[in-house]
Amino acid sequence: MTEEINKSPPSPSTPSPQNPPQSPPNTQNSPPIPSNLPFTRPQKALIITLTTLSASLSSISSNIYFPILPTLSSHFSVTPTLINLTVTTYMLFQAFSPTIWGALSDSYGRRMVYLITLTIYVGACIGLAESRKYYQLLILRAVQSTGSASTIALGAGVVGDVTTREERGGYMGWFQAGLLVPLAAGPILGGGLSGGLGWRSVFWALVIFGGVVLVAVGVFLPETLKGLRDGGGWYTRSVLSICRETRKGGIEDVENGVQEIEGTGKKESKVQLDFLSPLKMVFSGEVTCIILFLSLYYTVWQTTITAMSTLFASSYGLSDTKIGLTFIANGVGCILGTITTGRLLDLDYARIKASFTGTTEDFPLEKARLRTIWLWSAAQIASTLVFGWTLDKRVHIAVPIICTFFLGWAATSIQSVVTTFLVDAFSGRSASATAALNMARCLIGAGGTAGILPIAEGIGVGWTFTLCTGFLFAALGLVLVQMRCGSRWRKTREEKEKERKVVSKK
Repeated sequence: MTEEINKSPPSPSTPSPQNPPQSPPNTQNSPPIPSNLPFTRPQKALIITLTTLSASLSSISSNIYFPILPTLSSHFSVTPTLINLTVTTYMLFQAFSPTIWGALSDSYGRRMVYLITLTIYVGACIGLAESRKYYQLLILRAVQSTGSASTIALGAGVVGDVTTREERGGYMGWFQAGLLVPLAAGPILGGGLSGGLGWRSVFWALVIFGGVVLVAVGVFLPETLKGLRDGGGWYTRSVLSICRETRKGGIEDVENGVQEIEGTGKKESKVQLDFLSPLKMVFSGEVTCIILFLSLYYTVWQTTITAMSTLFASSYGLSDTKIGLTFIANGVGCILGTITTGRLLDLDYARIKASFTGTTEDFPLEKARLRTIWLWSAAQIASTLVFGWTLDKRVHIAVPIICTFFLGWAATSIQSVVTTFLVDAFSGRSASATAALNMARCLIGAGGTAGILPIAEGIGVGWTFTLCTGFLFAALGLVLVQMRCGSRWRKTREEKEKERKVVSKK
C-alpha cells in the first residue's frame, strides 16, 4: 500500500497578542492541492482511451470470430470439433501469455511491451487473413492471442500508474466498459462482414483496427511506469514528445506527459523481473481466495453466454442472425455495470477513508473495495438460476434475454470490484496482478465452457444452472475469508518486501 491516508490537520495555535487571530483562508479561491501523480486529467483521459482501445482487441478478436466458425469448418473441410479447438487454443494462450508480458511491463515499462504485443497481433491477423491450411489457422490463432490477450493486463497496470485510489474505481469502470463493447458488437460485425465480404474480411478488419491502435499508441502514449517515466530511454517517450523535443531543442517534462513532483528527488527503483510473479500471486494466499472467487463467477457467466447459441437454437428455433442479436442485452448490461460500479467504488472508498483515522498500514482496503460484492453476487446468482429454468421450461424468450442483461451487469461489476482491489493491493506490480487474475479465470473458464453442454444433456438445462448457482453460493465463503484475513496477509507480505529492500541496499 503505497498511498498515504490523509490525517486530520493539526488544530490552529491559540490566538495571543504576539500571535493575533487571522481570518480563515478563502478556500474557494485557493489553488487546488496538487496530485501526487504526474499526469493531468486530460492526459489521463487520453492515456486511458488508448489503453482501452488496445485492450478491446482481445475481446473483439474473440467475439467477432464466433459467427464464422461454421464457415471455417466448411472452408477447411474439418469437423466443428476441430474448429472449436482454435477457440480453446485462443483461451489457453489468453491465460498464460499475460504472465510473461505483465512481468516484462512491470520491469521495463508499459509502452515498449505495448508496441511489441500490438505488432505481434497485427502480424498474426495478416497471417490469419491469408491462411490456406487448417494448421495455419490453429497456430496463428495462438499467436493472435499472444499479442492481444496481454493488453488487458497492461491496461489495468496503466490505470494503476496514472490514478489515485480515490479516483481509480471510476477510471477502472470506464476502462472495463470499453472492453465490453465487443461483446455486443463483435458477433454482429463478424456475421455481417463474413456474409457480405467473406470470412477473410473479418481478419482484414482486425488488421486495420489493430494497425490504427498501434500507430496511435506509438505516437501518443507516454511511459507511465514509475521510475521510467522520468528518466527512461528513448523508447519510453511517445513520438509526439520526441518531435516536440527536437523542435524546441530540449526536453520538457510537460511535453513528455510528465510533470515534476516538488519535494521528491528520489527515483523509483525498477521492479525486479519475475516471470513467475503472477503464478506466485495466485498461490500466495494473500489474494488466492478472491481470485478463485472471481474465477468461479466468471466461469459461470462465460458458460452461460457460450451455451446461449445452442440453447436458443434448440429451444426457440432461432436463426444465426437472430441468435447474434440476443447477445446485445448481455453486452449492454456489461457496459452499464462497469460504468456505474466504478463510480460506486469511488464513493464507497471516499466514505470509508473520510471516517478512518488510523495509519496507512491499518487502512481496511478489503472493506473499502469488496463490501459491495455481496450485491452483485446476489444479482448473478438470481439471474443465472432464472435463466436456466426459463430455458428449461421454454418460457417466452424475452425472459432469458432480460436475465442475460442482469447477468452481464452483475458479472462485470464483480470483475471491476476485484480488479480494482488487486491493483490497489499490488500497486507496484499491477500488471502482474491482473495477469494472475486473467490466468486463473481463463483456465477455469475454459474447463467450464467445455463441460456445460454435455452436463445439460445429461441432467437437463434447469438443473445444470441450478448446479452452477450452487457453486456461486459456495464461492461466497471465499469472500468471507478474504475480508477476514486479507489485511493480515497483506501486512505480512509488505513487511517481508521492506526487509528485502533493506537487505538489498546493504
